[in-house]
Amino acid sequence: MAKERPSLRRAILFVNPRKECAREAAREIRQRLEGDSVEVTEFLIEERSAAAPEGEWDLAFSLGGDGTALFAARALAESATPILPAHLGRVGFLAGVEMREWEAVFQSWLSGEARVSERSMMDVWLEREGRASRLGTCLNDALISSSDGARLISLDARSEMPCGAFAELGPYRCDGLIVATPTGSTAHSMAAGGPVIDPEMDARVVIPICPFSLSSRPLVLPASRALYVDVAERRPGAVALALDGRRALDLRPGDSVALRDFPRRARLITSGTGAYYTALRKKLAWQSGSAAENSGAQGGLDA
Repeated sequence: MAKERPSLRRAILFVNPRKECAREAAREIRQRLEGDSVEVTEFLIEERSAAAPEGEWDLAFSLGGDGTALFAARALAESATPILPAHLGRVGFLAGVEMREWEAVFQSWLSGEARVSERSMMDVWLEREGRASRLGTCLNDALISSSDGARLISLDARSEMPCGAFAELGPYRCDGLIVATPTGSTAHSMAAGGPVIDPEMDARVVIPICPFSLSSRPLVLPASRALYVDVAERRPGAVALALDGRRALDLRPGDSVALRDFPRRARLITSGTGAYYTALRKKLAWQSGSAAENSGAQGGLDA
């Protein structure tokens, strides 16, 4: 059965203006799309706290690094608009399409042949003094940590169970706690000793940062089960929440952060079925078995 070809009338370009190559890429892509009578909106991400654009689009381009792709995914979370993430950064796993191949990947998407990788996201809520408020979505991770320097904080974590009860995971005394999606498993989570997880799995990783107890280990949980992280009353201190690396708010003793599976998926257009693992081998310098190839492997990440 032939694949259905997508309709393309409106497109949005998320551009990191701090990268001159991103501006040049935007001009090239805009010219190409407008030549086919596609209405193009260009959105410059001037600040990390920039508000998301309003509108509906058939396709989005992310022109920058992983941070630009994360912003695009959050901005388009409700619509699940497919995103073509062109890689213009340094080390990146999310922006998986090299700029030199964007045209070929775009044509493949137009013909209905491109592979679209669907990634789970987290829906984040704050429960404070009996009231719940939604903080937003994140594609990589949520970080709860001390906001006044390197000091221990006390957190209690619990996971929802199928029977409606909760499994206690904590308490944690640590510098912070990361809750990561599979997409985020190659970001802060990996740097803190967490496992690398296939990005299309439905899972969550809970990683304590520098735990006081050596028995505190990373946990992999089903994404379908809500996770609650409570700021303990017994050890007050300045605690902050960050979503995808952006500070969201300061937390108080007694606050509870609820992390649930977002009902829609981020949809990332890829350059091929093995693109993610190719990136892992290349960027993590995994040995391939060839002496010639191994001799040129880099010793670590280019941060």
